[in-house]
Order: sequence, then C-alpha cells, then structure tokens
Amino acid sequence: MAHDDQSSAPRPDTLISNLTGYLDTRIDLVRLELQQRVNSLFVNVLHGVFLAFFGLMFFLFLNLYAALALNDAFDSPSLGFAAVAGFYLLLLVLVLVGIDKKAFQGLADKTLKDAIYKADKR
Repeated sequence: MAHDDQSSAPRPDTLISNLTGYLDTRIDLVRLELQQRVNSLFVNVLHGVFLAFFGLMFFLFLNLYAALALNDAFDSPSLGFAAVAGFYLLLLVLVLVGIDKKAFQGLADKTLKDAIYKADKR
C-alpha cells in the first residue's frame, strides 16, 4: 500500500519540468504581447506622422492661396501675405494672453481619461 501512495504523488523532476515549461510559455506570451504592442505603436506613430505631414501641407497651401487671393483683392503684391501674417499674430497674442493652460489641461484630461485602463485588457 505504501508503494501506491508514492506512485500517486507527483515526482519532483516532473514538477520542476512542468514549472519550467509554464515559465517558458509565460515568457513567450509576454514577448508576443510586447511585440504586438510595439507593432501597434509603430503603425500608429507612422500613421500620425503621415496625417500631420499631409495636414500641414494642406494648411500651408491653403494659407498661400488665401494670401494670393488677398493680394489680388488688395491689388498689391504683398498686402495679402501681410494680412495672413497679421491674422496669425493676432491668434498668437490671443493664445499667449487670453487662454490659460487650464483649458488645455481640461482638454487633455477629457481626451486621455482612462486611456491606460482601456488599453489594458486585464
């Protein structure tokens, strides 16, 4: 009967083998999750860079078009560019003087609220 009790008990080398296999599997899983997150981050950053570039190009050419249209309206070779520059100077002064950083903080809080917890699938 004592022999039956020993055969039903797990052997230490089997436990160590199972534990080692479990740890190897967990390490592989963490590596795969990390690789997936890095790939996702790379795609998002590349997409953002392209969006920013094309958005900037659109914005610049729209401003050039507006300045040239104002040149025609003012019948001057440079007054349109001065008017567009003055408009952006006015916006700069309004942002520097009138808008507090708290407004931007509120926007960041609203946009990024629980972003870490939503990304974590646990």
